[in-house]
Amino acid sequence: QVQLVESGGGLVQAGGSLRLSCAASGRTFSSYAVGWFRQAPGKERDFVAADSWSGDSTAYADSVKGRFTISRDNPKNTVYLQMNSLKPEDTAVYYCAATARRGLWRGQHEYHYWGQGTQVTVSS
Repeated sequence: QVQLVESGGGLVQAGGSLRLSCAASGRTFSSYAVGWFRQAPGKERDFVAADSWSGDSTAYADSVKGRFTISRDNPKNTVYLQMNSLKPEDTAVYYCAATARRGLWRGQHEYHYWGQGTQVTVSS
């Protein structure tokens, strides 16, 4: 079992930056593929970014490519999402997720463990 806890959300002006953290407990994070997803009000939860099980490849949604960066600190059992040049349309609850399946995953159904989410609000 893996427990995930997100933090780092908040209110920021358009053009600003935030770094989200996802701390894992229960198992060593280094053996898991991880992903970030987001859900805006009234919309479905969408893929944002993913890091592979091996940590040697990443994937991003087109809407965040070049602005967001996923990374991990294995000794700290933590995954980060650095978000730069934020836009009002980035406003959402952000979730981190993990799976023991080897690979690089964009689909929500690929992930077995989820955090509770952290709110990000970008004002115009």
